[in-house]
Amino acid sequence: MKTIGILGGIGPESTIDYYRKIIAAYRQREPNGNYPQIIINSINLKQMLELITNEQFDDVISLLVTELKKLADAGADFALLASNTPHVVFDKVRELSSLPLISIVEEACHKSIELNLQRVGLFGTKFTMQGKFYQQVFSQHSIQVFTPDETEQKYIHSRYMGELVEGVVRNETRSQLLSIAAKMKRTHNIQGLILGGTELSLILKNSDFTDMFALDTAAIHVESVIKILDL
Repeated sequence: MKTIGILGGIGPESTIDYYRKIIAAYRQREPNGNYPQIIINSINLKQMLELITNEQFDDVISLLVTELKKLADAGADFALLASNTPHVVFDKVRELSSLPLISIVEEACHKSIELNLQRVGLFGTKFTMQGKFYQQVFSQHSIQVFTPDETEQKYIHSRYMGELVEGVVRNETRSQLLSIAAKMKRTHNIQGLILGGTELSLILKNSDFTDMFALDTAAIHVESVIKILDL
């Protein structure tokens, strides 16, 4: 069986969620008591975010490539970044990585195609909502990606970094996020909402929506990991 490498810590709560999701998905597929081998390298979230905030993207790339090599040296066969935000430099990191990487953005796009979606909204950190890397991938398949307005983006980012990354889930925040999604449905007629922050699945579920799909990027990422284990 291939060994999974997770570059985590960005943030810690979603890294824990990834581990749980991978184990649960594998046990559902193989109820024989076996577990996949997983190596986690939990890196410094604060360091990475400071580099991205200061647009020191070469340093972000160097950091991620260095930490991925540690996973390779530890025996991982392939890896994923357990976060959407660092995908702002994913193409270059993939090019330099010593391990094959699974893109959370590409996998979310594949899922959107499966669901026949043409118009989707995007929630995430400000780096994800403003980074255009989702738009670049999805536009190749004629799928439009819409983001909230500037005020709403600031709200989502502040709650994401101030609450969800810390594992704090508040009903008031959930209600406000759902209100923003409903507005995007009215304004842009979106058919789905990309939960483009891996902690967003802690507060928003597909069952919260009746008129659109919620694309849980962490869960979609995990589905892809399980498929690779079959190869």
